[in-house]
Amino acid sequence: MEFLLGLLVVVIGLLVSIALHEIGHLVPAKRFGVRVSRYMVGFGPTLWSTTRGETEYGLKAIPLGGYVRLIGMLPPAEAVGARPRAGRMAELVSAARDASAEEIRPGEGHRAFYRLSAPRKVVVMLGGPMMNLVLAFVLLAISVLGFGLPGGATTTVGTTLDCVLPAGVERDCRPGDPATPASAAGLEPGDRLVSYGGVEITTWEQFQEQVRTATADVVPLVVERDGAEVTLEVRPVVVERPVWDEAGAPVLDADGEMVTEPSRYIGFSPTTGLEPGSLADVPPLLWQATWETAKIVVALPVRLWDVVQTLVTGGERDPSSVMGIVGVGRLAGEVTSADGPQATPAVRASTLLSILASLNVALFVFNLIPLLPLDGGHVAGALWEGARRQVARWRGAPTPRPADVARQMPFAYGVFLVLIGMFVVLTWADIVAPVTFG
Repeated sequence: MEFLLGLLVVVIGLLVSIALHEIGHLVPAKRFGVRVSRYMVGFGPTLWSTTRGETEYGLKAIPLGGYVRLIGMLPPAEAVGARPRAGRMAELVSAARDASAEEIRPGEGHRAFYRLSAPRKVVVMLGGPMMNLVLAFVLLAISVLGFGLPGGATTTVGTTLDCVLPAGVERDCRPGDPATPASAAGLEPGDRLVSYGGVEITTWEQFQEQVRTATADVVPLVVERDGAEVTLEVRPVVVERPVWDEAGAPVLDADGEMVTEPSRYIGFSPTTGLEPGSLADVPPLLWQATWETAKIVVALPVRLWDVVQTLVTGGERDPSSVMGIVGVGRLAGEVTSADGPQATPAVRASTLLSILASLNVALFVFNLIPLLPLDGGHVAGALWEGARRQVARWRGAPTPRPADVARQMPFAYGVFLVLIGMFVVLTWADIVAPVTFG
């Protein structure tokens, strides 16, 4: 049930994000006088629709996108001075022009999208992605102000280690490896530290200091477990442990070797909590999310190829592998159904909000790719048109015709097929070879 709740949150959040994206196009288009004939959330068969004024609003069966129909998106041949041409590509271009022209009713040619000035075209087409960016900001602000930022260590036990390993060694425990004091004492995940050596513990840093200064061979450790206090006998061991700098990185010597020092050791790690945040924390988080998403988009062909190789070879997907909507839904379900000391209601809610914010950042970045049929392709066409007109104005030349966007439609169809293929590959990969979290 909890898994389905997380999945439902993502589905509804995605629908709302798509709906607001399309509103970002619809509102400025109407404001500039363009007739918007349809506003649809989803693709495929129409589940529900209603007409208000001159626009039909509706919900379709496949919630994987949406669109607004702006009349006159493509200029007719006479507006751009296009000459008849032969060939399959020319037929596609001509068919696209004709379909766009059919939407323009008699007497409303001035309301066609292609007649807008270049700056207004940019505003209309950027309205959708910018709406997603604003929504991402709002979601992150709710998460930061309502729940907080991932903070420092708490006094609750997160994980306990089974054996003591030498510094810098990472491997599974083997027979003969000494048990950690935490494991030998019976410390369990979820235990809350109450006192150590008779000293009350209120912070993780205080506990670390007590471990360093308490020199007894056997130290009483009081924890709260299931609402009751339990006293454990801990026998710390002295081992060589790495020295860490203020940034949390290991200190290295002149030869690049890790610097260690003798330290009393128990063998467990705490959970991390949420610390109060402020509105000033949101812009850096949004910028980081946008930058990381942009890097993923740039490397998308390589990442997709890695996914295909995984499907062919039957290997495991990398934890950082790119995911489709099925994988994102599965992640949300695992967040809401997770248990353990770290999975508090606040952490779950904060994580879900972050997932939804990441989806909106992805919609923002992906739609800025300057290729039709994405918003960025229309923006690029408008910028090119505006640049040509500005140069003509400087030179005192006649105003150039509108940008002939229709000539890019065969390429746009190819991009659309690539996007469909990408969706199919990622969906299949998320089902048969899902990314393993945690």
